[in-house]
Amino acid sequence: MPRKFVDLSIYLENDVISDPPAFAPKIQYFDHKNSFEQMAPFFPGLKQEDLPDGDVWAVEMIQLSTHNGTHLDAPYHFHSTMDKALGEQKRSWTIDEVPLEWCFQPGVKLDFRHFADGYVVTAADVEAELARIGHTLSPLEIVVVNTRAGSRYGHNDFVSAGCGMGYDATMYLLERGVRLTGTDAWSWDAPFVYTAQKYAESKDASLIWEGHKAGRDIGYCHLEKLHNLEALPASGFYISCFPHKIRGASAGWTRAVAIFDDALMPSA
Repeated sequence: MPRKFVDLSIYLENDVISDPPAFAPKIQYFDHKNSFEQMAPFFPGLKQEDLPDGDVWAVEMIQLSTHNGTHLDAPYHFHSTMDKALGEQKRSWTIDEVPLEWCFQPGVKLDFRHFADGYVVTAADVEAELARIGHTLSPLEIVVVNTRAGSRYGHNDFVSAGCGMGYDATMYLLERGVRLTGTDAWSWDAPFVYTAQKYAESKDASLIWEGHKAGRDIGYCHLEKLHNLEALPASGFYISCFPHKIRGASAGWTRAVAIFDDALMPSA
């Protein structure tokens, strides 16, 4: 079939709720009419009306966190060390150290839209979904989870929507060789508002960020704030999600896409 691309990324934009307010991106736009003061110092004596149609350039100034927009988290984001369970605990990789091979692999989609907001997905849930779709995991496959949060992007409840992946569910994937995962929710873990309730009752800190903290035992990456996962089948596509190369950073922005191309898929 002809090569087909499906965009799995959200926009970086103002005034759409994709993060808690304190962490929201801020974009300042300069268009062809209001950017003259930026160009003028390069060309003494220049007047804006001297330029064709009085147009200067368009440019944007952006204030961002590395975790704004669709992004790839590095193991360094989760914990200072990784791979403890593999018998060789080491310093966690930053985003510029993540193997590029991890970022372009066959994709698998797990559909967890039926789980309630705040539900913590278990290893048994992952196993049951893989059985439902008839898929056996292979090392380095990219596993993405479709939650209810995908339908809430741009709404006030986006950050608190969707289920989260628990420690056991995450380890189930990592122990089978998966090294890159993803979610259409704000976080790989359950929304903080639900975890906070559980912590208030139990004072058990192991509940906090339990899916992320699986990286302490086996280093891995995950994508957050994916979009349009509803458009994907369970398998039969590649995912490309190369992160921006930010030295020493905990994450990098990515234009995640699904690629459908028979030439990429292994022969039956």
